[in-house]
Amino acid sequence: MSRTAGSPLLLAGLMAGAGLLHLTIPRAFDPMVPRVLPGAPRVWTYASGVVECALAAGIVHPRTRRVAARATAGFLIGVFPANVQMAVDRRRGPAVPRAVVLGRLPLQIPLVLWARKVARAEGAARG
Repeated sequence: MSRTAGSPLLLAGLMAGAGLLHLTIPRAFDPMVPRVLPGAPRVWTYASGVVECALAAGIVHPRTRRVAARATAGFLIGVFPANVQMAVDRRRGPAVPRAVVLGRLPLQIPLVLWARKVARAEGAARG
């Protein structure tokens, strides 16, 4: 696979970075956990961090890249409600943080498409 914006290693780096942030500064992510989920938000924050790191590791390894990239697309769709929760919670907050939170919502679309592109490219490479 060429080293382009669709690079699996860049996607893996993004996922690993997000996972490490969830694990090292969970208090920043706990408020994003939708209140309808059972249990303590911290458990969900840590779980998502572990999943993100595992997905990153899967994307790095060519033998698991295709399935990990597909799982990443599904994961990104699955965590979309957390981004919505954050946008709802910050709708009356300061303008700049509110704009950042709102900007995250449409960002999920290119991230999902990127993960799908990595999966398709790996499938094509394996023939």
